[in-house]
Amino acid sequence: MPPSNIQCRVRVLDHLVLTVASIPETVRFYTQVLGMRGEQFDAADGTRRWALLFGQSKINLHQKGREFDPKAAHPNPGTADLCFLTDAPLEDWMTHLATHQVDIEDGPVPRSGATGAIMSLYLRDPDGNLIEVAVPQD
Repeated sequence: MPPSNIQCRVRVLDHLVLTVASIPETVRFYTQVLGMRGEQFDAADGTRRWALLFGQSKINLHQKGREFDPKAAHPNPGTADLCFLTDAPLEDWMTHLATHQVDIEDGPVPRSGATGAIMSLYLRDPDGNLIEVAVPQD
Protein backbone atom coordinates (compact mmCIF):
# COMPACT_ATOMS: atom_id res chain seq x y z
CA MET A 1 0.00 0.00 0.00
CA PRO A 2 1.50 3.41 -0.95
CA PRO A 3 2.01 5.98 1.81
CA SER A 4 -1.02 8.19 2.43
CA ASN A 5 1.11 11.33 2.48
CA ILE A 6 4.43 11.42 0.65
CA GLN A 7 5.58 14.20 3.02
CA CYS A 8 5.71 11.67 5.86
CA ARG A 9 9.11 10.07 5.39
CA VAL A 10 12.31 9.92 7.37
CA ARG A 11 15.27 11.96 6.16
CA VAL A 12 18.28 11.02 8.31
CA LEU A 13 19.35 8.69 11.11
CA ASP A 14 19.78 10.72 14.32
CA HIS A 15 21.06 7.98 16.63
CA LEU A 16 20.98 4.28 17.22
CA VAL A 17 21.27 2.23 20.40
CA LEU A 18 23.69 -0.58 21.15
CA THR A 19 23.07 -2.93 24.07
CA VAL A 20 26.50 -3.79 25.47
CA ALA A 21 28.03 -6.09 28.08
CA SER A 22 30.34 -3.35 29.41
CA ILE A 23 29.86 0.36 28.83
CA PRO A 24 33.45 1.22 29.91
CA GLU A 25 34.94 -1.39 27.54
CA THR A 26 32.70 -0.25 24.69
CA VAL A 27 33.58 3.42 25.25
CA ARG A 28 37.29 2.51 25.33
CA PHE A 29 37.08 0.60 22.05
CA TYR A 30 35.03 3.12 20.10
CA THR A 31 37.08 6.10 21.33
CA GLN A 32 40.58 4.62 21.12
CA VAL A 33 40.13 2.37 18.08
CA LEU A 34 37.48 4.17 16.01
CA GLY A 35 38.17 7.75 17.11
CA MET A 36 34.68 8.54 18.39
CA ARG A 37 34.05 10.74 21.40
CA GLY A 38 32.51 9.18 24.51
CA GLU A 39 30.23 11.46 26.44
CA GLN A 40 27.83 11.23 29.34
CA PHE A 41 24.59 13.11 28.88
CA ASP A 42 21.50 13.90 30.92
CA ALA A 43 18.52 12.21 29.30
CA ALA A 44 15.06 13.78 29.19
CA ASP A 45 13.93 11.40 31.97
CA GLY A 46 16.64 12.72 34.31
CA THR A 47 18.97 9.72 34.08
CA ARG A 48 22.66 10.00 33.16
CA ARG A 49 23.63 7.90 30.12
CA TRP A 50 26.58 7.26 27.81
CA ALA A 51 26.81 7.98 24.10
CA LEU A 52 29.43 7.75 21.39
CA LEU A 53 29.55 10.79 19.10
CA PHE A 54 30.98 11.07 15.59
CA GLY A 55 30.18 13.48 12.79
CA GLN A 56 26.56 14.52 13.25
CA SER A 57 25.49 11.14 14.65
CA LYS A 58 25.61 9.29 17.92
CA ILE A 59 25.29 5.81 19.36
CA ASN A 60 23.53 5.59 22.71
CA LEU A 61 24.70 2.78 24.96
CA HIS A 62 22.47 0.54 27.09
CA GLN A 63 24.03 -1.76 29.67
CA LYS A 64 22.70 -5.33 29.21
CA GLY A 65 20.09 -5.97 31.90
CA ARG A 66 19.67 -2.26 32.62
CA GLU A 67 18.19 -1.09 29.32
CA PHE A 68 15.99 1.99 29.16
CA ASP A 69 12.33 1.78 28.10
CA PRO A 70 11.16 1.65 25.48
CA LYS A 71 13.78 -0.70 24.08
CA ALA A 72 14.24 -3.29 21.37
CA ALA A 73 12.13 -6.42 21.73
CA HIS A 74 15.20 -8.61 22.30
CA PRO A 75 18.17 -6.39 23.26
CA ASN A 76 21.46 -8.27 23.34
CA PRO A 77 25.13 -7.45 22.94
CA GLY A 78 26.70 -8.52 19.66
CA THR A 79 23.65 -8.33 17.40
CA ALA A 80 24.61 -5.28 15.29
CA ASP A 81 26.27 -4.94 11.90
CA LEU A 82 27.45 -1.35 11.41
CA CYS A 83 29.28 0.42 8.60
CA PHE A 84 31.24 3.64 9.17
CA LEU A 85 32.76 5.76 6.41
CA THR A 86 36.26 7.18 6.76
CA ASP A 87 38.49 9.54 4.82
CA ALA A 88 41.69 7.78 5.94
CA PRO A 89 43.22 5.19 3.60
CA LEU A 90 42.46 1.60 4.60
CA GLU A 91 46.21 0.91 4.71
CA ASP A 92 46.44 3.44 7.56
CA TRP A 93 43.52 1.73 9.27
CA MET A 94 45.24 -1.64 8.98
CA THR A 95 48.32 -0.24 10.75
CA HIS A 96 46.17 1.51 13.36
CA LEU A 97 44.16 -1.66 14.09
CA ALA A 98 47.35 -3.72 14.41
CA THR A 99 48.67 -1.16 16.93
CA HIS A 100 45.51 -1.70 19.01
CA GLN A 101 45.70 -5.49 18.54
CA VAL A 102 42.37 -5.58 16.72
CA ASP A 103 42.07 -8.41 14.22
CA ILE A 104 40.80 -7.68 10.72
CA GLU A 105 38.17 -10.25 9.91
CA ASP A 106 37.97 -9.49 6.20
CA GLY A 107 39.21 -6.98 3.68
CA PRO A 108 39.97 -4.78 2.08
CA VAL A 109 37.04 -5.88 -0.08
CA PRO A 110 34.75 -4.00 -2.46
CA ARG A 111 31.17 -3.47 -1.25
CA SER A 112 28.09 -1.41 -2.07
CA GLY A 113 27.37 1.47 0.32
CA ALA A 114 24.34 3.72 0.69
CA THR A 115 25.54 6.13 -2.00
CA GLY A 116 27.76 3.94 -4.15
CA ALA A 117 30.85 1.77 -4.20
CA ILE A 118 33.01 1.46 -1.08
CA MET A 119 36.14 -0.45 -0.12
CA SER A 120 35.81 -2.05 3.32
CA LEU A 121 37.60 -3.62 6.26
CA TYR A 122 35.68 -5.78 8.76
CA LEU A 123 36.46 -6.15 12.46
CA ARG A 124 34.61 -6.92 15.70
CA ASP A 125 33.95 -4.71 18.70
CA PRO A 126 34.21 -6.10 22.27
CA ASP A 127 30.65 -7.51 22.09
CA GLY A 128 31.21 -9.20 18.73
CA ASN A 129 29.26 -6.65 16.69
CA LEU A 130 30.46 -6.62 13.10
CA ILE A 131 32.10 -3.28 12.33
CA GLU A 132 32.78 -2.24 8.76
CA VAL A 133 35.17 0.66 8.13
CA ALA A 134 34.85 1.83 4.55
CA VAL A 135 36.25 4.36 2.07
CA PRO A 136 33.96 5.63 -0.69
CA GLN A 137 35.23 4.84 -4.18
CA ASP A 138 35.09 7.39 -6.99
